[in-house]
Formats: sequence, structure tokens, C-alpha cells
Amino acid sequence: MQLNWIDWVVLSVTLLTIVGYGTWKTRGRNSAQEYIKGGNSSKWWTIGLSVMATQASAITFLSTTGQAFSDGMGFVQFYFGLPIAMVIICLVFIPLYHKLKVFTAYEFLESRFDLKTRSLTAVLFLIQRGLAAGITIFAPAIILSVILDWNLTYLNIAIGILVIIYTVSGGTKAVTVTQKQQMFVIFAGMLAALFITLNLIPDEVSFTKALDIAGANGRMEILDFSFDLENRYTVWSGLIGGTFLALAYFGTDQSQVQRYLSGKSIKEMQMGLIFNGVLKVPMQFFILLVGIMVFVFYQFNPPPLNFIGPSTDKVLASEYAEEYKALQEKQNVLFSKKKALSLTLSKSEDDNIRKELFELDKQEKAFRLESKYLIKRAVDSAYANTYDRLQNELKALEDNTESSAYKQKEEALQNLYEESAKDTQTNDRDYMFITFILKHLPKGLIGLLLAVILSAAMSSTASEINALATITSVDLYGRNLKVDKGEKHMVKATKLFTLLWGIVAIIIACFANLAENLIQLVNIIGSIFYGNVLGIFLLAFFIKSIKGNAVFLAAIITQIIVITGWWFDWMPYLWLNLFGCALVVIIALAIQPFYKNND
Repeated sequence: MQLNWIDWVVLSVTLLTIVGYGTWKTRGRNSAQEYIKGGNSSKWWTIGLSVMATQASAITFLSTTGQAFSDGMGFVQFYFGLPIAMVIICLVFIPLYHKLKVFTAYEFLESRFDLKTRSLTAVLFLIQRGLAAGITIFAPAIILSVILDWNLTYLNIAIGILVIIYTVSGGTKAVTVTQKQQMFVIFAGMLAALFITLNLIPDEVSFTKALDIAGANGRMEILDFSFDLENRYTVWSGLIGGTFLALAYFGTDQSQVQRYLSGKSIKEMQMGLIFNGVLKVPMQFFILLVGIMVFVFYQFNPPPLNFIGPSTDKVLASEYAEEYKALQEKQNVLFSKKKALSLTLSKSEDDNIRKELFELDKQEKAFRLESKYLIKRAVDSAYANTYDRLQNELKALEDNTESSAYKQKEEALQNLYEESAKDTQTNDRDYMFITFILKHLPKGLIGLLLAVILSAAMSSTASEINALATITSVDLYGRNLKVDKGEKHMVKATKLFTLLWGIVAIIIACFANLAENLIQLVNIIGSIFYGNVLGIFLLAFFIKSIKGNAVFLAAIITQIIVITGWWFDWMPYLWLNLFGCALVVIIALAIQPFYKNND
């Protein structure tokens, strides 16, 4: 799809203004205090917006709206533990960090335990946050590349370079300054999207009736009090697992800790986090509500069977075209029934209509599932012949692997893998919102919402590579290499590490692939590591009898067990945070007596 020139202007001016302002405003940051901690000058509202912007990546807007469209409002329960975590961090973590005047969260661990524990925790952070940084670039890039037919690699590189420019230039202050502008763009864009969507719904359907229609289709079930471990999102998983995840993320993840360590005082830091705790759940509720309203819009406007247009084109050009067309006809008939029932429900309170809508929605989900199956078969079939041919040609040249012909065939095969992976994306919930934006919103607003998506990607990525560079510079390079390094040298080293981590994030983005819903993927990566790291900090804060050797070994054992548990799907990922935290504490307590004479 080609963008209108108005959208290009809005998109370009918005992004270039943010990058230019951040670079200009924070030029000349040459001291470690200024570059790494932002000069400790941030006010509470700046801290609060920066913390929110760091967490609110492009994935938040693309995947959360898609999550609401597919499964409803229940995902908001994921955030129920966040306000609790904010209070705990304000009372325990912030006073301690401020008292020790640390640059990173992991400095404290050396004074409490030892250098190897500090280094291990820092390395765990670098692994999970390095992967996440690549995903925050890749997520919007692949979706925009599919929908707009833009080159995926070029998009990954462009987003990464924009972030690197101002993050390398101004450090933490540049990230904080630009995030205020990015959050303004994000709030303005999402509010505009909601009002325009409401305006596109038939006049006779009021806002409350729209919610009623969504509820009849099973999309307004917000609270689930069941104790079913098969259900990822319940009140209990949110309150318990969500609290531990938020404690680990906001209390020990440097990408967040660095945001509030830039505050002028303890009070400013605490108020910034409370601001985030008060607004975060309503913000996520609002984003989910946008997805719900888009769902209601599609009750009165024919929705595609699959929101990934190129995938639909692929199946319609294959041997499965007739099956797919027949499925589309069934979908059209079902849509007509749902539209008529939805209009009737907007004028009445008939429970029988609600029941009928709910059953029709289940049928529609079945049709969508079948469409994904047909798309996958079509794409696999389309690439199978080319794959076999290239494999045979490579086999014929295997005696001369250094030849240009062999390398060309090898490159062609790699390109085939990438194209196939891109084409076989059938999980279209992440594509729903961007497809709706491009097809149904007015010119100018499309450019603004694309700017929202890219601003969010830049915001999260900037925080992440800024934190990755700080940890690498302060916790590993500055602490483990026994050489005399002045402040200017450390600033230069941190800038270099920022550049290197930016490049690493771009490389990860270029080789990444989609798995499940994107917002879940990022949270899964965090949950694999966060519980262990949080447990180490809780041992450091509250159990003085535990020493360095015991916690170091316990952390290694715990990480192996958690990764194994995730691999074999022992429990929903949110519970991994509690499991990892409890496990490292229990193992450390169990093995400490064996180290009693050595610690």
C-alpha cells in the first residue's frame, strides 16, 4: 500500500523533530553523572512519563489492540500487580539506591555479596534485555513491511539508526527528554484513533451499546477469579505473578532503574513511580478499549478472514484458492447475520440475541483458524519446489563451496527462508490495528499513528540500549578491568557500548522471527530471567545470613531450572516470576550452611 504525501510529511516531521530535539537539547554531556544518570535533574512528571514510555513499546499498541480484538479485555489483569510493586519499590528499592549513590542497580549486589554475583546478574540482564531490544525494533518493522510492502531489513536499520543518533549523543538525558515528546505523540494518536473509530460506528449505536455488543461476543469479560493454571490471565496471576514481574522489571531492570535514578531527589523518584502506578492500568485499559471499538466497527463492516493481506494474496494464487473462497463466502454469510443481530441488540435488551451472537462469534473464530491453516499450506507448497531445486543445486556444488556459484545459491536459499518465514505469518492479531488504520482512517491521521508506532519503538529501544551500555560500561568493563580510567574515558566507553548495543539490536531484529503474540513474547523473555534476578535482590535486602557463594550457585541452578520449565511448558509464563524468585531464595537458604566456613 502506498502512503499519501500528507502522511509522509506528518510521519517524517514528527520523527525527525523528536530525534533532532533530543540530540540538540542534550549535546555536550561529558561527565559520567550527566551522561549516565542525566545529571540527577529530572522532575517527577518527567520520570513518570519516561518510565511509561520505556514500557510502552510499539508492541503495546499493535499487539494489545489485537489482543482485545481476538480475546477481549481480560489482558488488563496482567497489570493488576503493578501498583503494588510501585509502592514496594518506592519504600524499599529507591531509598537504598539513592543512599548508595549507585549508577546501576547491580552495584549494590557487589557491596552486599561479591563481584561475581554482581557480574552474573548483570550478564542475565544483558541477555534478556539484549533480545528484547531487538524485538522492539523488529516488531513494528515486520508488520509495517508486510502491510506497506517496505523492505524489512531497511526498516530495522532505519529505526535502529534513528535511536542510536540521539542516544549516543546525549545518553540518559536524551532518552528522557525525547520520551516526553514521544508520549505526547502516543497519547494524541491513540485518542484520535478512538474518536475516529467511534465516529465510524453507525450513528444508532451509542458507546454503551457498542460495549454491549462487544460483551455479547465475549470481549468484555475483564475479571477472571478462577485458579486455573491453564488460563494465562486471571486476577490471581495478575496480582501475584504480575506483582513479581513488575517488582523485577521496575526494581532491578536497568532500563527502568536508570529512568528514576535521574531524579532530583528521593521524593521526585517516588512520585514519578507512583504516577506510573496510578496511570498504567487505565492506560492499558484504554488501549484495549481501542481494540474493542475496532472489533465493534468490524461487526458493521466486513472484516477480512485474515488481516495479513499478502498472506491472503498468496493463498488465492495457490491450489487452495477455491477452498479459501468458499470459506470467505461462509464468512460473508456469517457477517450478515452478526450485523443484523448487532443492530437489533443496539435497540433491545434481548438475552437470546446475546447468546446467538456469542455462538456466531465462535463460528467466526473457527473460520479464522481454518483460514490460517489454508494459508500455511499454500505458502509451504509455493516454496517447496524452489527449496528442493536450490538444495539440489547446492548439493551438486558441494565439492566447491568457495565458488561464487555456491555462495550465490547459498544466499538465494537464505533469502528463501526469510521470504517464507515472512509469508507464513498467519497469526494476524498483531496486524489487525495497522490494517484498520491504513484502510479506514483519514489521511494525515494515518501518518500520525504510524509515528505513534515508530515513536514507541524508538522510545523503548533507546531506553534498552542506554541501559545495556551502562551495565556493560559500569558493571563489567569499569569494574572487572583493573585499569585506571578517568571520567571522560568512561563516558567515551559508554558511548561506544551504546553504539555497539544499537548495532546488536539491529542485527537481532534482522534475524528475528515472530512467535505467538508479540507482547506476550516480550513478557515471556522477561519472565524467564526476572524472577531469578528479583530473588537475588530480595536475598540481598532481607536475608543477611546469605552470602555471595551461596547466592551465586543458587542463581545458576535456578536459571537452568526455570529455562527447563519454560521449555517444557510447566506453567503459564507469569507464574515463572514467582517460581524463579522463590526457587533462588530456597536454594540459597539450603546451600548456605555448606559455605558457612568459607564465605
